[in-house]
Amino acid sequence: MAGSVNKVILIGNLGRDPEVRTLPSGDRVVSFSVATTESWRDKNTGERKDRTEWHNVSIFNENLGKIAEQYCRKGSKIYLEGQLQTREYTDKDGNQRKATDVVLQRFRGELTLLDSKGGRSEGDYDSGYSQSGGSFGRSSPMERGPTERRPAPAGKLSDQLDDDIPF
Repeated sequence: MAGSVNKVILIGNLGRDPEVRTLPSGDRVVSFSVATTESWRDKNTGERKDRTEWHNVSIFNENLGKIAEQYCRKGSKIYLEGQLQTREYTDKDGNQRKATDVVLQRFRGELTLLDSKGGRSEGDYDSGYSQSGGSFGRSSPMERGPTERRPAPAGKLSDQLDDDIPF
């Protein structure tokens, strides 16, 4: 295989409020945990079962970190895209440990808030910030909600065109 891909997409709920730390370099890191839950019915008993996975998330992207810090709280539903990174550290007892985190890099990653603000529906406001899109909210006209679309101008197309075009 010529290349490889390291991409994680999660939709889940924050397990704790975001924690902001400043690195010795002056860069800020926002960290929190996200819970994803899988549900199914047991075929033998008919009983509903759940399995929750916990994911540690670290955001090194300044803009996405600000969004997480300001708007995310324990229980918030979010969508995020990042990469898996494994780090080694020594715990307080001197044991070597490994931890795998979902990391949103400085120039990569995506974070979208999925909860509605103040009980309004998602169409009333957009809480997403996509680093790949480069702006707060939706950037493509195709992604805009019905209230955000501009109406087409009235009249025939030939009336709207400028006849002074030199070709």
